[in-house]
Amino acid sequence: MLWGVGLAAPRSCVADLSRNRSLSLGWCAGPEEPPPAFYGGEIVAFPLSGGGGTMAALGSDSWWKKTLYLTGGALLAAAAYLLHELLAIRKEEELDSKDAIILHQFSRPRNGVPSLSPFCLKMETYLRMADLPYQNYFDGKLSPQGKMPWIEYNHKKVSGTEFIIDFLEEKLGVNLNKHLGPHERAVSRAVTKMVEEHLYWTLAYCQWVENLHETQKMVSLFGPFSDLLKWIFCHLTKGIVKREMYGHGIGRFSEEEMYTLMEKDMRTLAGLLGDKKYIMGSTVSTVDATVFGHLAQAMWTLPGTRPERLIKGELINLAMYCERIRRKFWPEWHHDDDNTLYESEESSEASKTYSPLQDFSFYSRTETFDEEGNSISQTPDTDYTGHSLFDSDVDMDEYRDHEQCK
Repeated sequence: MLWGVGLAAPRSCVADLSRNRSLSLGWCAGPEEPPPAFYGGEIVAFPLSGGGGTMAALGSDSWWKKTLYLTGGALLAAAAYLLHELLAIRKEEELDSKDAIILHQFSRPRNGVPSLSPFCLKMETYLRMADLPYQNYFDGKLSPQGKMPWIEYNHKKVSGTEFIIDFLEEKLGVNLNKHLGPHERAVSRAVTKMVEEHLYWTLAYCQWVENLHETQKMVSLFGPFSDLLKWIFCHLTKGIVKREMYGHGIGRFSEEEMYTLMEKDMRTLAGLLGDKKYIMGSTVSTVDATVFGHLAQAMWTLPGTRPERLIKGELINLAMYCERIRRKFWPEWHHDDDNTLYESEESSEASKTYSPLQDFSFYSRTETFDEEGNSISQTPDTDYTGHSLFDSDVDMDEYRDHEQCK
């Protein structure tokens, strides 16, 4: 018996993905009702009338054309499955956001980095810097404005990292910039816009266009055909990034010109940071969450690329800046390239064991508990092991020598 493969949507609709020539649609609706949007449904198989083998059903075309038709049908079926997984409107789990911050973001990648999105990493780092307990929710659903990340608090939804931070400052009274004067606040905003509206696009090009094969290894997609789905997802994202970069304007330049702009931005950040602990001085501010969220991509998600070579080579102060923030606000984040250079001599093997990043949990930096539920004392300038996090703990000359030996 000959079988067809299709995507069944809730509106009595089946998209037939198995026809050899074209994609046919059939639905039960009025003549003026718009075509259905496939944001839900299931992959289904259904018998087709007429017997004979699959090849025979394709008519008298040559064998290579028949093979091409079958391969195309299989790819369409896989694409339909990806569409179902990524865009389906799933039954939402009831979340109680009363007096709780629910952070919606993309799922954790496979390389141990919290997020491949600079803005998701920025937002979660900000919550840790402000010491605001929050709950991660990796549902993959965009905000009503089509943005990611977004939060829910007391049943109110807010998207866009700048608006989220403004909202939290107003509702909860937190302010990482209270120690900054008017001039410093202006500089902080200018740096934020340079990073988010300019540097971001060059890093996105490196991540989703030039270095796509490495990014594909980091993406987390599970289920049947996961490798094929990751390939489709990454190449769709590549096309989206290139199109949006062209619309932005920066994508109209050559690759070499884009990297020239990227290098200027990174050198500007290195010059502004200098030998300070954080961008605006000795105390962390909101701009540090922004800068870290973006530079962390160059540090840990772009192996062998120009941004990584630059930040770990000439702009070594930016690398130490990223390490400083990672150790202070992400004690459970452990990377394969870590070495004993960042550990004190008194560190035991047990103290070098890191917990995996949690997929769904509450987090508060101030109060940390061990496995038995006992509270662990932790100060703002120590990590969860009790190690000091002052600048003197990391010898920049030793780090530079280590990187040159790699």
